[in-house]
Amino acid sequence: MAPGGSVSTASDPAGPAPAWARGFDGQRKADLGDGRFLNPIMAGDHPDPSILKDGDDYYMTFSTFDSYPGLVIWHSRDLVNWRPVGPALTRNIGAVWAPELCKHRGRYYLYIPTKGPNTSWVIWADRIEGPWSDPVDLNLPNHIDPGHAVGEDGSRWLFLSGGDRVRLSDDGLSRIGEPEHVYDPWRYPSDWVVEGFAPEGPKITRHGDYFYMITAVGGTAGPPTGHMVIAARSKSIHGPWENCLHNPLVRTTSISEKWWSRGHATLVEGPAGDWWSVYHGYENGYWTLGRQALLDPIEWTPDGWFRMKGGDLSQPIAKPRGGTVAGPHGMALSDDFSTLALGAKWNFFRPAPDEAARAQVEEGALVLKARGKAPVDSSPLLLIAGDQAYRFECDIEIAPGGTAGLILFYDDKLYCGLGFDGERFVTHQYGIERARPANPHGRRMRMRVTNDRHIVTYDTSGDGGKTWQRFDRGMEVSGYHHNVRGGFLMLRPGLYSAGAGEARFRNFRFEALD
Repeated sequence: MAPGGSVSTASDPAGPAPAWARGFDGQRKADLGDGRFLNPIMAGDHPDPSILKDGDDYYMTFSTFDSYPGLVIWHSRDLVNWRPVGPALTRNIGAVWAPELCKHRGRYYLYIPTKGPNTSWVIWADRIEGPWSDPVDLNLPNHIDPGHAVGEDGSRWLFLSGGDRVRLSDDGLSRIGEPEHVYDPWRYPSDWVVEGFAPEGPKITRHGDYFYMITAVGGTAGPPTGHMVIAARSKSIHGPWENCLHNPLVRTTSISEKWWSRGHATLVEGPAGDWWSVYHGYENGYWTLGRQALLDPIEWTPDGWFRMKGGDLSQPIAKPRGGTVAGPHGMALSDDFSTLALGAKWNFFRPAPDEAARAQVEEGALVLKARGKAPVDSSPLLLIAGDQAYRFECDIEIAPGGTAGLILFYDDKLYCGLGFDGERFVTHQYGIERARPANPHGRRMRMRVTNDRHIVTYDTSGDGGKTWQRFDRGMEVSGYHHNVRGGFLMLRPGLYSAGAGEARFRNFRFEALD
């Protein structure tokens, strides 16, 4: 479906939902085309948003965990419609958690905390499009979620989880001294239902006479009512920090709300000088989509604080004033494989150093060399799909001794899908390989996977999709998410090639469903 196309209504456990607009492949998008938008602004797994205002342009990136190429940077001029610029991180340095994108004295920086190894890194570029530098290890083993700040005296800092901070060198490429504790975050009442205190995600905004520190507490998953946004302020980057009397500024208070576990916020000035907040949340009933990016209007109050005005974000909101649409939102997930779209579209899961060499395009086909024996160890290629229901299909041809197929992949311990070799199908359920019924199509077939609000079905075709046969194995996958498995990921559609030789994938088609 063309960008800016029809509007359709999706059902939701919390009741009838307003209609989203539809863009590439029928994917939902926020801009309703009438001066309003409907959250999320970035559907699907876009957690821990870090946003940068750079003149008339806005850039944003997100946690990408074990997906590489990672740290895709997105561009907007109205805060609602976003287009991918490309990935900033190509070398696997670990699972990327809550990065910070900033600009200082004409240079762009990305501060990147990782797990395995537990540390933080920095990369830099003179142009947002890159090239980005090789990662530099800052040797910060016990902290995550850096927030960059420049003090009134010109000093550079990273504010860190737990109320700590560390001084940066003037060039931002190394730290000076050890982290120090500078802030005791506001604590919620002891009888609130939360995951845990977990102060994280400190973001610093200077506005008027104050530095404002926006922090998340309550735990980013677990109970829907846990995650929240709090604020503190100081007239100096060196403190002391005064907690806001109105804390928490955002919190899900009921499981009937549209968006759960809302938090990890950053303040940003809009195109016309009004102010907004970007944070993430889980969609009611769709933990499988991961944490999605939300846009909430704010207003500054006479006491020098601010408040969020969007409520539970289930209803359309007037768009930021003064912006321009730089291009159609998002990107097509369908792929004719005329080029290899690694990074913005396709990502390897937990790749080896030579992973990119496995993939190339030849005459309209993605040629993916086999690795491992199943999705668990094959480093599959995955997409981020942000719709509640969708279908994807592809022509697949395997070499002798090869196994390939289409999957819905959370991580290497939790996935489902359908694969085949030359004689038999292989069903992937619960992260293991199960039944192996006979394969009547041989080493070439078209395969289709439908995920209709967690009900998964498979169809195969031996004549290129003219006729389809329903495969005798379906799934219900509403439990394929963080609160079951951990890891803060989403259930992603994708493809894999295992065994021997290589697999060829052609005419990949993605379609969002009403």
